[in-house]
Amino acid sequence: MKAVAAIALGSNLDSDFGDRQANLEQAVGLIAELGEVTGVSSFYDTEPEGVVEQPRFLNGTLLLETDLEPVALLRELLTVERAMGRDRAASVAKGPRVIDLDLLLYADREWGDVVMETEELTLPHPAMQERRFVLEPLKEIAPEWVHPVLGLTVGELLERV
Repeated sequence: MKAVAAIALGSNLDSDFGDRQANLEQAVGLIAELGEVTGVSSFYDTEPEGVVEQPRFLNGTLLLETDLEPVALLRELLTVERAMGRDRAASVAKGPRVIDLDLLLYADREWGDVVMETEELTLPHPAMQERRFVLEPLKEIAPEWVHPVLGLTVGELLERV
């Protein structure tokens, strides 16, 4: 595999797959088809942010070794969301959802950490350093991963939230 990606997972609705935990486990299984999952964090029960009148979330992160380029990986993650019943276009931003997948960090084995900004994808994820529900689980599986723009490890970012 030529790259490793850190991916955030979240769910706050039941689905055909079951409860929030079943949704995250289903997503992990589908993401595993995109490469090799090398780490999965614990799942954390968290308060919603933004639209607060909605059910609590279950959040986690995973590490994926993959041959997919960043934009191709993002498109595949969105395909996983759609396969699990999420329609981003028809839903309220930051509202309730069966599954939410965010590409947080991406490091190419040859070129190192990827920093990019396109209409489709910004890496690293532009808000990850503000989100305890992302940093706490990510610290479990990648505490020393350095944010390529801020120059701080995931652990250091978590201390600042």
